[in-house]
Amino acid sequence: MAYKLTAREQKAAQIKKDLHDNGTTIQEWSEANGYPVTEVYKVLSGERKGLYGRAHQIAVAIGLKSASD
Repeated sequence: MAYKLTAREQKAAQIKKDLHDNGTTIQEWSEANGYPVTEVYKVLSGERKGLYGRAHQIAVAIGLKSASD
């Protein structure tokens, strides 16, 4: 049986695809938005949940969650 992605994982994958389709790397996005690239990768991979602090700011800025979440 194949592993089914969670909604958050699906959204992160879609964000990565959208960035790629626009010709933007995650590093370019992070630099343009003033965030450390390692922190952006951690938010997109789910290592950082984005519940508060900078991880939350990144999740909102990249479109992973809304500001009210």
